[in-house]
Amino acid sequence: MAPESEASTPAAASREEGARRGTLARFLRIAGGYLNLAQRPLAIALVAGTLALVLAQVLIQFRLNTWNRAFFDALERHDTAEFIRQIGLFAVIAAASAVVAVTHLNFKMRLQLDWRGWTTRRLIDRWLAGGRPYQLGFLEGDHDNPDQRIADDVRLTIETAVDFASGGLNSVLMLITFLGVLWTLSGPLRIGEEFVIPGYMVWATLLYAAAGTAVTWLFGRPLVAINDHKQGAEGDFRFHLVRARESAEAITLMRGGDDERKRLLAAFERLAGVWVRLRFATCRLATLTTAYMLLGMILPVLVASPMYFAGEITLGGLMQAVAAMVHVQTALSWLVYNYPRIAEWNASVNRVHGLADALDALDEEEADTEAEAIVVGEHDADAIAFRDLDVASAAGDVLIAGATTDIRPAERVLIVCESGTGKSTLMRAVAGIWPWGRGEIHLPRDARIMFVPQRVYLPLGTLRAAMAYPLPVDAFPADSYQVMLERCGLETLVPRLDGEERWDQALSGGEQQRLAFARLLLHQPDWIFLDEATSALDEAGQAALMGMLRTDLPEAAVISIGHRPGLDAFHDRTMTLVKGEDGATLMRGARKRREQRRAAAAGKPTARQRRTFERLRAAVERNWRRGSAPSP
Repeated sequence: MAPESEASTPAAASREEGARRGTLARFLRIAGGYLNLAQRPLAIALVAGTLALVLAQVLIQFRLNTWNRAFFDALERHDTAEFIRQIGLFAVIAAASAVVAVTHLNFKMRLQLDWRGWTTRRLIDRWLAGGRPYQLGFLEGDHDNPDQRIADDVRLTIETAVDFASGGLNSVLMLITFLGVLWTLSGPLRIGEEFVIPGYMVWATLLYAAAGTAVTWLFGRPLVAINDHKQGAEGDFRFHLVRARESAEAITLMRGGDDERKRLLAAFERLAGVWVRLRFATCRLATLTTAYMLLGMILPVLVASPMYFAGEITLGGLMQAVAAMVHVQTALSWLVYNYPRIAEWNASVNRVHGLADALDALDEEEADTEAEAIVVGEHDADAIAFRDLDVASAAGDVLIAGATTDIRPAERVLIVCESGTGKSTLMRAVAGIWPWGRGEIHLPRDARIMFVPQRVYLPLGTLRAAMAYPLPVDAFPADSYQVMLERCGLETLVPRLDGEERWDQALSGGEQQRLAFARLLLHQPDWIFLDEATSALDEAGQAALMGMLRTDLPEAAVISIGHRPGLDAFHDRTMTLVKGEDGATLMRGARKRREQRRAAAAGKPTARQRRTFERLRAAVERNWRRGSAPSP
């Protein structure tokens, strides 16, 4: 895909538009699809139930407010019978409040989990589609550490949004309800003979809450950017720790512990620097909110006391007015109490939106028919064909220029060149995960293609599941796993087939590459791409595995990318990438004579192994009809 000026690309326009969006608009863009209630009955039930229970909580608080008046009036009158009746009524109200609160919590947490699950599945589907995890590494923008964004930031984004929606609705309903109560209870405040303030308790409460909100917004604004930086620093620190853990053997062998410790501590110091800024900003805001809350405890009594001392309201009326003022003040102070969480939520939404924006940019580039890109498609011919293929780097530098060639079924082709010429990138282009460049790659229709990179991927789970990946274990006959291990020289692993280990750590590099060949034998593809797939093996092991491909998969075409000595003997022809000023040129080599090819064959399978291959063929036909394209 040819580079364009940053301002002119659709991806850049999308990112600029995303940068202008407010936090709520960004949230709705990445998670609002869940609220398409017509397609999600469970979402309807959870959202409706949560809203109904919020309303029920407000009604209970209203009833408790009227109970306050009756209870304290009974105290003031020394009415024992009424006092006892009000105690019984309070027990009923408290029980109802507890039931509604617990039910509301249950509905809210179910909603949070279901919404988070929907958003997580959607992001994972997009992230893992079409080579996106690989391509993101070459795209500029704010999308680093996608694992943290999906695991942590999505959780914070959804859970906090549900909390805000529930708490915000509660505050609005409480404000509407108790403003009416407070206006009814609050008489006029007379200042002198002529100046009268009707409903003065309402105005006093509104003025106090407005002042608190304004000051909170002023002091709390820096928290948004600081929390964003904190999340990024946390992600970077965790990435360094995970990388050190996964590279523990190499670090130890190279005596690199001291250097790695410096790197980890430097990453932590960057995190600590952000935390210092966060601590100062949070403490400033906490000083304000603490003073605001302390004054808010006594303010309602101070405001309502003139009417009580003037004899205009009873003790019950005073307590009802105080409780109503507390509810109104709490509702109006929602921003004051939640500003730190709003800042953290804002940062998480921005991080998730950054990942979604990067995925959108890749989608737009792929859909842009006017931009130059490598076109990978199918044709009816039984060959893999390169036509005027230019492979470029993500920055636009040409790596391979004008490649045109055909590779036939059962043909064994070795591609060699200097390091950095782009031979591995050629395999990525065939796989459809490298769009940068131009020209065409034609694949046989419904081709059975597998790619074996130098670094073998072994998923968590049993060894049997690692061999069957990405298909389920029952996709192949049970005894075929043992046979393939034995065929690839891994007899010692047979007793561990159903054991669960970190196979990428438990097996040596050579064992992992042998396991990749066992996986090939299990899946039996028609087209095999090997990228330095025997680099961890000695020459004898390489000869055994490469020869085995000719004897056990004689109909499969093998395209090897490598430069190890001895590989040439197992291929029909060698193609060379020759470096030039305008990119490397693919030079097609001559085919070997039949007797030369036959000499490279390995030992034939035993009778038992041949019977296993025969039974395996039916399973292989069924598996490939599923449309899978497994890759070690």
